[in-house]
Amino acid sequence: AYRNSGRGHYNHAFFWDEMAPPDQAKNTKPSAQLVDLINASFGSMDEMKSKFEALAAPGATFGSGWVWVCVNQKGDELKLVNTPNQDNPLMKGVADEIMFPILGLDVWEHAYYLKYQNRRPEYVSNFWNVVNWDKVSENCAYVVEKHVGVSVRG
Repeated sequence: AYRNSGRGHYNHAFFWDEMAPPDQAKNTKPSAQLVDLINASFGSMDEMKSKFEALAAPGATFGSGWVWVCVNQKGDELKLVNTPNQDNPLMKGVADEIMFPILGLDVWEHAYYLKYQNRRPEYVSNFWNVVNWDKVSENCAYVVEKHVGVSVRG
């Protein structure tokens, strides 16, 4: 019950906090710290987005789940992780190491079906239009400094 209900609450509260309406999201930007980590880990923002979108594709994350941008245990690298159901990279055994999410995308069908039907790639691509990079940067700074997961409301 905890895994599904507790993690479901955490994942969704995290998800809602990292987004903003498109007219507000376009005025946010990644911090210098986040840009440096993105460039060191993926080469560029565009490359990170491309790899994230590939991981969110139906063939890579089958069925219901999440795709995450995470900070590793050392706090010096970003990694992309996909998880099934309500699992989260903070959970032991979900990835090679416990990692700290700074950005996550719900790829459960309920997250996109009303607007996109079965067009998950379009949903994922449009996600970038609502990412609040100020919040993602805040998440990044927090987990790099404290080596714990971001707290959520509720």
